[in-house]
Amino acid sequence: MSGPRVYWNRMLLERSRRDIILKLALPIIAGMLSQSVLNLVDAALVGSLGETALAGVGIGGYAMFMITALLFGLSSGVQAQTARRHGEAFDHRKAQALNAGLVIALAIALPLTATCLWQAPRLLWLINQEQAVNAIAVEYFRWRIIGLLPVAMMFCFRGFWNGVQQTGVYLRIAMLMHGMNVLASLGLIFGHAGLPEMGPAGAGAGTLLSQCLGLALWAYHSGRRASHCGFLGCWPGRETLLTTLRLATPHSFQQFWFAAGYAVLFWILGQLDTASVAIGHVLVNLSLFLILPGVGLGLAAMSLVGHAMGRDAMSEAHRWGWDVVRVAWGCLAVLALPMFLVPDQVLGLFLHDPDLVAMGRIPLKITAVMIVLDAAALVLGQALLGAGANRTVMTMTLTMQWLLFLPLAWWVGIHLGHGLVGIWWVQLAYRCLNSTLFGVIWQRRRWQQVVI
Repeated sequence: MSGPRVYWNRMLLERSRRDIILKLALPIIAGMLSQSVLNLVDAALVGSLGETALAGVGIGGYAMFMITALLFGLSSGVQAQTARRHGEAFDHRKAQALNAGLVIALAIALPLTATCLWQAPRLLWLINQEQAVNAIAVEYFRWRIIGLLPVAMMFCFRGFWNGVQQTGVYLRIAMLMHGMNVLASLGLIFGHAGLPEMGPAGAGAGTLLSQCLGLALWAYHSGRRASHCGFLGCWPGRETLLTTLRLATPHSFQQFWFAAGYAVLFWILGQLDTASVAIGHVLVNLSLFLILPGVGLGLAAMSLVGHAMGRDAMSEAHRWGWDVVRVAWGCLAVLALPMFLVPDQVLGLFLHDPDLVAMGRIPLKITAVMIVLDAAALVLGQALLGAGANRTVMTMTLTMQWLLFLPLAWWVGIHLGHGLVGIWWVQLAYRCLNSTLFGVIWQRRRWQQVVI
């Protein structure tokens, strides 16, 4: 009887760990999926205006992604410190990293916004040189860049509440934001309900309005619920500011160059034709629809690993990483299935030209497979950030993208003439290798020596 009993007890333990993972991850996943759905809704709305409008919004959106990435590390920097303090049960110190993150966001985002508004035409011209596409991209980008400060501060709030394992806050605020975004974008793109008809730029203006609402909601909730943790109770100390910068800088640097890699990818697609840029915009948005749940599970792993390390439970921290990976494989496989089985129907939601749908069919199937294979990298990369191994994640991510994927994408897609399909096959191989290497890094456990 001992064998079955041990097996049953182990199954109950595994189920309890899975329940903990899902309790933390599901609100994050739902919030991220709602953001991804919103991106797809924007693509569908703008897609009705033609491929030039869709390509322009795609270029402007990825330029915004690249600039926003400079501040993305604030989220992981705040979350990693908060999770450690949460594990150490230092309640009065939990919000110190949040206060530091908000100060850093203010100091960086304001001058960066002014610079980008001034240099928008030059920045967008580096990504795409087609005049009609570029004009739409600049107008859309200028609306979006005004929201950089609210976005940066929301990164800090999200990191704090995820770090104390109250991920439902993110979901509730995200849903309210996205609901407003859809209504505002619909009205401003087409001029409904007495609003000005702004065309593609209306999607950017609608997003800006929703971001301002989101920041107000985050600040209100934190003021009510986190004052006992030291939220805005005092100016952050020098050590906390430096630690936040030390953790945030490698991740921001990584995210910036990762986002810049997408800009280069769109430049490569632009060497093919406008149709490839438009299809690429849809494919990348659909891939984000699959990636974001994996990132959401990774954020749960970040909190679980950081909390375990705060309690000095290193074996527990290591086990959480692989437990979350197993959950991610199942979740991503389910989400990817429709895109693999019925690609024409999925693409038909965004592309209204049968030739474009046919052109995107095989790359969409490849996208579905590669995201499932990339689950380990998505989760373990975030888990390493929770451990404070930000430089390791940065080095691995940028080396794989810039020294492997992008050169091979140009060589196969442009030089060898395999086009969009060839570029996406290269991306599949890159994602598979990336996941394998992150698994090796996690198994070596050098990240357990990092002190925050």
